[in-house]
Amino acid sequence: MSVSLVRKGLELLSEDIKDSRKAKKKGQTPSSATVMELVSTKRQGVTRQVKRLQGRLGPGKSKATVKDKRIISAVDEFRKKQPKSQMSANLRYFLKTGGKAADSDTMKILNHNKGRQSRNRPDQPVKTPKETQSLFTEEEFQQFQKEYFGRIVEKK
Repeated sequence: MSVSLVRKGLELLSEDIKDSRKAKKKGQTPSSATVMELVSTKRQGVTRQVKRLQGRLGPGKSKATVKDKRIISAVDEFRKKQPKSQMSANLRYFLKTGGKAADSDTMKILNHNKGRQSRNRPDQPVKTPKETQSLFTEEEFQQFQKEYFGRIVEKK
């Protein structure tokens, strides 16, 4: 577009734009132009002054009306924030499962959890050799001696 066409379009619409600006200014808080007039001419802190003069906007705006207030019990709020104990649910779960682990499995778990160093491993229990039991009774030995030697041999 050429510049002349843009100018002509703006001249036609300038009256409408001026009317809409006047309508907006009537029912609003101070606009940015009036706020900027109130702000000091120092360069430092201009945005902070503008924000302070305009006040908070949106959901952060303070609602100091009684209508919007809800009375909340401090005890209820405290209870909500406290962690709930899961002990009873855990006990029910473990008591419900009646299965017992095999001894071999428990030994595997215990051995796995022990450290690898020698100080963490207790001495293995020494196995005592069982006395060998004879398949024959004393009476059978005596009868064998009679048959083989012809008499009972006395032990010295």
